[in-house]
Amino acid sequence: MDFELMVGVTPLLLKAAWVTVDISARAISLGFVVACVLVFMRSIKFIPLQWFARGYISVIRGTPYFVQLLLVFYGGPALGIRLDPFTCGVLVGAFNIGAYMSEAIRGALESVDSGQNEASRSIGFGRFQTLTYVVLPQAAGLMIRSVGVLGIVLVKNSSLVSIISVVELTYQAQRLIGSTYKPFEIFALTAVMYICIVYAVMGIVELAYRRATRYTTLVKRVQ
Repeated sequence: MDFELMVGVTPLLLKAAWVTVDISARAISLGFVVACVLVFMRSIKFIPLQWFARGYISVIRGTPYFVQLLLVFYGGPALGIRLDPFTCGVLVGAFNIGAYMSEAIRGALESVDSGQNEASRSIGFGRFQTLTYVVLPQAAGLMIRSVGVLGIVLVKNSSLVSIISVVELTYQAQRLIGSTYKPFEIFALTAVMYICIVYAVMGIVELAYRRATRYTTLVKRVQ
């Protein structure tokens, strides 16, 4: 194993790793917004919006992310949609993960007993107050864990944007292999960097989970 080569290429891979983190963070953030919109559309009583949200989720979940990426980047210009590789990667990642997140969020909200909704309404809470003060605090733990898992999936799927020439970690690794002919060393170092990114995300998710469930945990201890 060529350790000298690995040390030499580390700065280049670190720079590309930051692009991976950047594109993943933007896609997760925007994807969460997309998910919230989809959950709202499915919760209201306007049937066309409900069917649109269900259809969108079905199409996104029924087609590979890789195909969606190629369709938007290479097929978009035919419809007048021209995006640079980075923007395309962020938007496709966001609208893809948003569909999955919406189901995770909806499942977490529906896991709260319906009797709690009725009880909060009986003491004068409106729908928004019930959601904010009763449902969300109880659903937060499950929601954060589920969304966190999807975020990790997105980080790993971000390697696919290398196909549209985004200079992220995988793309940079392939370029370095082409010039050094040392695939094992380059991909081993790349794998280590992906592991570090994934474990960082896991740490953030765990911290958010503990903070969101601190009062629930305290109540259980008292009981």
